[in-house]
Amino acid sequence: MSDKELFWKASFVPQVKRYPFARVPKIAFMFLTKGPLPLAPLWERFFGGHKSLYSIYIHSLPSYEPRFPSTSVFYNRQIPSQIAEWGRMSICDAERRLLANALLDISNEYFILVSESCIPLFNFTTIYHYMSRSKYSFMGSFDDPGPYGRGRYDPNMLPEVNISQWRKGSQWFEVNRKLASIIISDVAYYPKFLEFCRPPCYVDEHYFPTLLTTMAPNLLANRSLTWVDWSRGGAHPATFGANDITEVFMNKLHEGRECLYNDEPSLICYLFARKFAPSTLQQLLAFAPEFLGY
Repeated sequence: MSDKELFWKASFVPQVKRYPFARVPKIAFMFLTKGPLPLAPLWERFFGGHKSLYSIYIHSLPSYEPRFPSTSVFYNRQIPSQIAEWGRMSICDAERRLLANALLDISNEYFILVSESCIPLFNFTTIYHYMSRSKYSFMGSFDDPGPYGRGRYDPNMLPEVNISQWRKGSQWFEVNRKLASIIISDVAYYPKFLEFCRPPCYVDEHYFPTLLTTMAPNLLANRSLTWVDWSRGGAHPATFGANDITEVFMNKLHEGRECLYNDEPSLICYLFARKFAPSTLQQLLAFAPEFLGY
């Protein structure tokens, strides 16, 4: 299917909310990658024993040919992909493509976007319960009055997008089925962002936060579930290598966190973390049972 056909088909939602069959809600794990999944063995361990509770979708460069064995959870999970460039609308197109493919499975209720450099910070059961029991979806969305927030707004976006609606947030999100449907069904905001949000306006930081804050603000927790480290400075968060993965570092992944979960204080704020280089795999596999629970 073309994107137009795919989004049209995926936009159909049940009008009768009570399903006429036994439905176990699943998490759709949507991997947005350039090619290989170097941390796949860690994810394989994380998914082990929970086959009925998750689905996997992979969007990579069109030229990449995966070589997962038939026994892998990632086998045959590639979706038809196109080139996606950071900061361009093509990256949001890739994310919408993942959402649309996942929406075609009526069992998918929660949709989480991750990259090849992401790791889960807890075992599958903890993450499933956290998502399924939340009243909100997790999309970073805030009003930044500075040059990297409102400073990127273009008045040509009027009347669909007013500067008072302009939001900024992390690219990495988790949404429920209703919000996923809003994202892939949008035809009003998309053309404005396509034409008027180009570098130095980075569309992946603004399009979905602005759209969902406008369309369904009461359904958002206004924070991401994916932790990154900005302490090293620069335009991109830190990438962790093999030498970074120590017991002290693993402890820090769970320390010093405080946020709201279902409007109550919580010490569990992030379920995933990035960016982990391929060289971290062996140390992560060794530390995961003690520090990550799988």
